[in-house]
Amino acid sequence: MTFSLRRLALATGCLLLAGNVLAGEPKRPECIAPASPGGGFDLTCKLVQSALVQEKILSKPMRVTYMPGGVGAVAYNAVVAQRPADAGTLVAWSSGSLLNLAQGKFGRFDENAVKWLAAVGTSYGAIAVKSDSPYKTLDDLVAALKKDPSKVVIGSGGTVGSQDWMQTALIAKAAGINPRDLRYVALEGGGEIATALLGGHIQVGSTDISDSMPHIQSGNMRILAVFAENRLNEPEMRDIPTAREQGYDIVWPVVRGFYLGPKVSDEDYAWWKQSFDKMLASEDFAKLRDQRELFPFAMTGEELDGYVKKQVADYKTLAREFGLIQ
Repeated sequence: MTFSLRRLALATGCLLLAGNVLAGEPKRPECIAPASPGGGFDLTCKLVQSALVQEKILSKPMRVTYMPGGVGAVAYNAVVAQRPADAGTLVAWSSGSLLNLAQGKFGRFDENAVKWLAAVGTSYGAIAVKSDSPYKTLDDLVAALKKDPSKVVIGSGGTVGSQDWMQTALIAKAAGINPRDLRYVALEGGGEIATALLGGHIQVGSTDISDSMPHIQSGNMRILAVFAENRLNEPEMRDIPTAREQGYDIVWPVVRGFYLGPKVSDEDYAWWKQSFDKMLASEDFAKLRDQRELFPFAMTGEELDGYVKKQVADYKTLAREFGLIQ
């Protein structure tokens, strides 16, 4: 009798342990890119779509769906309100998402509304122009803005206060220009910015280096500045100057990652966390990340949750400096 009880207790303990660690592969995994195709969210989803199969974590590629609107706001609200317990749905986020959360742009839901799962890499903000643009440096652009800011149409992902807006606002502030005088066109992510820039609908794109590289390599686009600490040590990026070396002390990393709905079970969350920890430690994943022009930034679980909360707090301080929130 005693032996049977002990055996039962041991078996139950093993099942509980297994449940806490491995819930199992989702039946219909999906990655939501909260923007139109072709931008950074799309890139992030497709990176893990390939990597999770390559690492044999998923047996078949997850589908990628697009949910544009509010640079992440529509997807955030849809998952929290309508699909909170769907363990098979990952949603891509970026530093821009956190900046919008800091300003209350995601509606009634704040940074505590989801389960932050993983950060998989980082890029850097950039200022892009067409290859035949008269602007060759940041100083050229600033001179044109000082002369008549209404003549320079700047495309950015999102409206006033967005990450892309903030990048040019920081340049304007450093040059003594009122950021509110700049002329913006709000677009939905890096894909739309590139399309508008190459189509001549805007003169400048406030964007992301990763989004821009395919167009740079094709010869259609140039980068006036990348917002990194130093020049990026990649063959196709080494000749791109930083804002710092041109006299504008602005650094803007763009971290990219994923979250899950707020009611996803602890067991399912643990399965995903373990899966991402395995993937992020893989040399094959590092190669895939490099191919997509992203730089190392790996963080999961509680560590990531703490990072996100601190970033949102820091962005709130920055937003107050620009009068975007009280």
